[in-house]
Amino acid sequence: MNNQNTFITKEGLAKIKKELNDLKDVKRRDIAERIREAKELGDLSENAEYTEAKNDQSFIEGRILEIESILKSATIIKEASSKGQIEVGSKIKIQDGKETKSYFIVGSNEADPAQGKISNESPLGQAFLGKKKGDIVEIKVPQGTKKFEIIAII
Repeated sequence: MNNQNTFITKEGLAKIKKELNDLKDVKRRDIAERIREAKELGDLSENAEYTEAKNDQSFIEGRILEIESILKSATIIKEASSKGQIEVGSKIKIQDGKETKSYFIVGSNEADPAQGKISNESPLGQAFLGKKKGDIVEIKVPQGTKKFEIIAII
């Protein structure tokens, strides 16, 4: 997969480990049981239950590999150590025209813009990295260029 670090919060790490345990301990067992039951129904070439169970098994095994890869390259995001400069783990407040918005710079696996969590790999996240309070950040958007003022690094 990839050899670069995957940034993740402690909460995100706990969530992904829980998902991995569920996939390995519960879902795998359920799928194996479904496959066994589907085999008992006879001809596998025309057995929709068997085909669906095998497809689900492929998805689960793929997700397990994906999570294991994430865990191997995971770097835990600590509270940003520098309040002077934005880095992964920083919480920031910006002025977007007349609106004030808050963002938390996280790794791509935890990004959720609706919750104010933006990826360090996103255009917005990349534009903020390394900036300081009072800096004006310009980002090209389809409508032109948007300006944001960094009003606080929390």
